[in-house]
Formats: sequence, structure tokens, C-alpha cells
Amino acid sequence: MLEVLLVGNPNSGKTTLFNSLTRSHEHVGNWHGVTVENKKKAFSFEGQEFLLVDTPGLYSLCPLSFEEQVACEEILRGQGKKVVNLCDGNNLKRSLYLTLCLLENGCDCVVAVNQIVKRKNSKIDFKKLEKLLGVDVIEIDAEKGFGLEKLKKSLALKKQQNNLPYLKMIEKMAKNSKKMQNFDVFCQIKAFERDEKFFEKRGEDAKKIFEEVPKDSVQLITKLRFEYIDQILSQCQSKVAAVYGKSRLDKFILNKWLAFPIFLAILSGIFYLTFFSLGAFLSDLFSNFLSLLTNPILGLIEKNLGNGLVYDFFASAVFGGVATVLSFLPQVVLLFFFLSILEDSGYMARVAFIFEDILSKVGLSGKGIYTLLMGFGCSTSAIMTSRNMEDKNAKIKTAILCPYMSCSAKIPIYTVIGGAFFGAKNIFYILGLYVLGVVVAICISKVLDKTVLKSKKQSFILEFPPYRMTSLKRIGSVLWKNTKDFVIRVGSVMVSMNIIIWLLSSFSFSFKYVAQCGGESMLEGFGKILAPIFRPLGFGNWAIVASLLSGLVAKEVVVSSIAMFNGIDASATRLLSASLLLPTSLVYFSSHASVVSFLVYCLLYTPCIASVSTLLQEIGKKWTILSVFVQLVVAYFVALVTYNIFFAFEIFGFFVPFLTIFSIFLLFFAFFCIFSKIKKKKLCSSCDSCDKDCAHKKI
Repeated sequence: MLEVLLVGNPNSGKTTLFNSLTRSHEHVGNWHGVTVENKKKAFSFEGQEFLLVDTPGLYSLCPLSFEEQVACEEILRGQGKKVVNLCDGNNLKRSLYLTLCLLENGCDCVVAVNQIVKRKNSKIDFKKLEKLLGVDVIEIDAEKGFGLEKLKKSLALKKQQNNLPYLKMIEKMAKNSKKMQNFDVFCQIKAFERDEKFFEKRGEDAKKIFEEVPKDSVQLITKLRFEYIDQILSQCQSKVAAVYGKSRLDKFILNKWLAFPIFLAILSGIFYLTFFSLGAFLSDLFSNFLSLLTNPILGLIEKNLGNGLVYDFFASAVFGGVATVLSFLPQVVLLFFFLSILEDSGYMARVAFIFEDILSKVGLSGKGIYTLLMGFGCSTSAIMTSRNMEDKNAKIKTAILCPYMSCSAKIPIYTVIGGAFFGAKNIFYILGLYVLGVVVAICISKVLDKTVLKSKKQSFILEFPPYRMTSLKRIGSVLWKNTKDFVIRVGSVMVSMNIIIWLLSSFSFSFKYVAQCGGESMLEGFGKILAPIFRPLGFGNWAIVASLLSGLVAKEVVVSSIAMFNGIDASATRLLSASLLLPTSLVYFSSHASVVSFLVYCLLYTPCIASVSTLLQEIGKKWTILSVFVQLVVAYFVALVTYNIFFAFEIFGFFVPFLTIFSIFLLFFAFFCIFSKIKKKKLCSSCDSCDKDCAHKKI
């Protein structure tokens, strides 16, 4: 089996090509850092087997970040392997820089030029380009499949010879150094590029080698490459005046006054369609469909076995909670549908730019926004993408912050509980929860950056892809993958967990069936022990506490547990919402303040077991334990503050609580201003860190 490396710049379409060649469904995103590890899959062509390896995006063989390091190491140890170098046809000058680096290393390359968007004024002469590079150059469209057969045929050919004219100049420059004379051309280039990691892995002293290298050697190598690229493009490509990716829309999207309002408006529109109008309509339809499936089965069980233990088991443990959560599948699908459109449209890259200044002030890079935004879908997969941080402390911080983003598993909680008390206004509460998660994450990042996880300044390379429409194939692939994952999770973890919860809530410690023998169930006993801890938050009900415990396995289980405790039939979400208003139900809320407090706690407390295990793998035991501890403390504290504020508004009306909060804010602001003044005076007296042009400083 021939191993083939798929190499290219970020956002050039590598994963799309990987999916097309291997018929896979790997996650594709229109931003940097989506692929953070090598992905492998086999495919065959005309009887020959190939193992395709999708490497993370990089710009050269001098890595600046974790994912670039992963790709670079795979290329450098890939002697004898074929390399498909994917170039962006709309940004060929930048793409060819990596191509030259690969050819300098002696890679057996096939250059595939991906024409994602064909520009009117841009034409490429592929035959001339092929002749100048000395390797096969093939025009493809990774998404539509154009040129893939030709690419596969080229992979089966023997290695081609290429000769870059500027390499002779590099060899002449290297003759001035005694240590570099015995190096091959690629090692000489690495010396001129001052690549310390490369020589450290070879067991050589990089500092001694660099002593014989000119100070401007990096610029010299870069200049030689770009001069040759300009020479190639002057013969192969018609000139294009416009900057690729530039759009008139950016005047509004990136405007310092409009950027955040536009972002919030887009989120609000997505939430409204997902949780209310369209989402609610589709959810009701799906609920009715599930009822048609489950009711006949339950009726048959009741007819033959009666309304006893077996009926209760299927109605509550198997069908009840699971069907309740499955009824929210249309809303989960809608959320991923809108997120995939934002990814492919090119807007996500602009969002990274918008948040770069904010994140840099709290010890994160703009790269962190990709990870945090993925957290709105699934915390587990988002935590894995935190690897692309080159700074270790920034990586740990970003991973710790992911669970504070409101994942799709919490949609049923917001919809059922918030919908019962707030009705149409629930959209504002949901938007507030999403924003609260982001604000809390930023505050925690700032605290960590000032204490135990101080970050270094990180490089952040950002490119703006053009605005474009996504394809139905791409959307279908994303929706299918996420729908499948959601259904599998419901069908495996949730069924198992529901059965365990049903057993604990139906049997006493002496293993007697509570419904027939009476007494206290095991779960009620556990819940009553923990309930006093949550009374200050406004929900000291044992059944509510028990549902929170079950949510540690998966957040969807919170709703299925409530459905089971309140004895609601499968998929009857409206009845479930109504039951929360009844004091006779096991799970009920006495006030709006307690509801908001509960929703805030669900937003911020420890994520599911899958996320915790991923944290353990990515950042280690010590930081995972700290993360879980901080989540529990922060969730409790924020929920406590939220409950008391909302309870004050319920009791005293609007004016008095508002005046109190405003006075406290002014007090803190005054202390902050005084502290800042004192600090500035101290600095000025020593002049160690003062930028003022003081008279005694001149002396």
C-alpha cells in the first residue's frame, strides 16, 4: 500500500479533497486549525491501494504552531512517500511558497491546484506551470470531484525530477561555512532559515551553525523563493488586481461600531429560528411522530401485562426520557445547519478577527475563537481543537474554557424549562445564557492569565476567504454526521443512564418496588442528602438535584430524568413543561428566579463525562481536576448571585434592586480608579515602568 501525504495551506480544501477521495465525512471548516492531527484512510484505484494521510495546514516547513509541527514532522520523516500538494488556485503565489519548500526537501510531489472559485480575470497555464516546477500539475475541484481521476493516475507514476534554479545560489552561499559544506541543500536551507528545532532533532548544536550564517539569512531565502514564484507566475498566470477574499461587506462586518451588533443580531436570528418559530414547529411534528410509534407498543404491553412494573419500565426508562430528548432532534439539526452555513460563508474568519483584541487581553489568541465557537456544537470535539495553540498555557486555558460555551446538548433544558415559564420571551433568556457563558469564560481566562497560567505572546496568521454559498452536499454531510452522533448518544448512553435512574428511583435500599410497597427510593435518599446544598440557589428539591447528578453523564439526561420523575409520557414536551408549574410534581419551580438560577447552573457546572475524559487526555490530570473544581465553584457562585438578583426584582420591583446594583457598581469603579492612581504614582516615583518624559528621568 502506497502512503500519500495530503499537504497544503490552511483553508485550501485539503479535508474536502480527503473526503472526496476516500468517501469520508471528516469535519470541514472555512478557517485555520480545523484539522489538528493526521487523519488516515485507504482508497484504491485501478487495483492499486493508497493510504491517504490528511495533515494539518501549514505555510512552510518552519512550523509556528502545534498543528504545523504535526504536519512538518510527518513530511520530514516521509521519505519515499508521495505528496499531494494542494494549492489554492485563487491564491497561487502564497500556495507555491510551500510547494517550493516541499521540492527543496526532495518530496515526490504532485501539485493539485484547487479552483474553489473561478475568477474572471485569472487564468492559469497549467502546462507551463508543470514545466517550470518539474512535477505534475493538475487542475481539480475538490468539492465537485473535477480532475480527481487524473490526480489518481498521477499518483501511480514514478518519482519525477525537478530542478529549482536558485538552489545553486544557496549552495554557493553555504561554501563560506565549514560546517555547512557537508550538508545537503535542504539542511543548508534550514541553517539559513535558523530552524533550531530541526537541528535539535538531528542532535546538532544549532547555535554554533547559526554563528556562520548571515544575520539576514532568513530574508535572503524568502526573497529567493518569492523571486522565483514571481518569475513562474509572470509566465503562467494573468495578473489579478483585486485582493482575493476582499469584499465590500467587510466595511460593515468588520466596522468597530457595527461588528458586535451584527454578530449578536445573527446569533439572535439563529436562536429564534432554532428554538422558536421553525424549530418549535418541526419539534412538535417529530414529537407527534414519536408518539405514533411508542403509544401502540405501550398499549400492547398494558393490555397483556397490566399497568405494573414492566409497563413502568418501558414507559419511563426506555421510551419516556429518550423519546423526550429525541423530540428535540430537529432543533439540534437546525443549529448545526446554521453553524455550517456560517462556517462555509467565510464569516467565521471575520469573527476571529473581531474577537482577536478581546481574547489577546485575557491571555488567548484569535485562534481560540475557533475552539470556543465549536464548543457551541460539542464541548468534546472543541476541546480537541485546542491543540493548535503553540503556547502550552494558552492551550490549557482554551481547553478549560470550552465547557462554558453552551453546547447543543443543553438545548432541551433551555427549551423545556425556559419555555414553561417565559414563553416567547425565552429567546432573550437563551441568548443571555449563551452570552453569559462567553463572559464567564473570558473572566476565568483573565484570572488564570494573571495567576497560574500566564501566556506568552502568540503568532496569529489570519486570512479572509471570500464570501461564498455552501453546497447542499456539504450541508448534508454535516447534518448527517451530527444527527448520527446525536442519535447514537441517545440510543446508547441515554438509554443506559435512564434505566439506571429508573432503577434508583423505583426501588428502595432494601430493593422493594416503591410504587407497590411505598417508602423512599434510593435516588430520593441521595437527593435529600444533597438538596440542602442547593437551597440557597432556589431549587432545593431532591428530584431536581438528582436530575443534575444524572446530567454529569450527558446534559440531555437532565430533561429525560425530569420527564421520568414527573411521570410524563414519551415525547410529550408540552405536558412536561406544564408539569414544572405544578407543586404536586416531583420536579417543580416555585419562582422565575429559581428557574433562571437552575438554567445558569446547568450552563456552567461540570460538563459530560466524555468532555471530562477528553480534558484528561489533552491537558492532564492536575488541570482537569482544577477545571472541574472551578466549574462547580463558579456555577454555584454565579447561580447564587443570579437567584438573589432576580428574587430581589420579583419582591421589590425594578427600581430598588437596580439602584442597589448600580450603587455597588459605582463603589467598585471608584475603588478601581483610586487603586489605578496610586499604582501610577508609585511607578512614576521609580521611573522603572513609566513612559512619561519626567525631568529627573532625563537626568
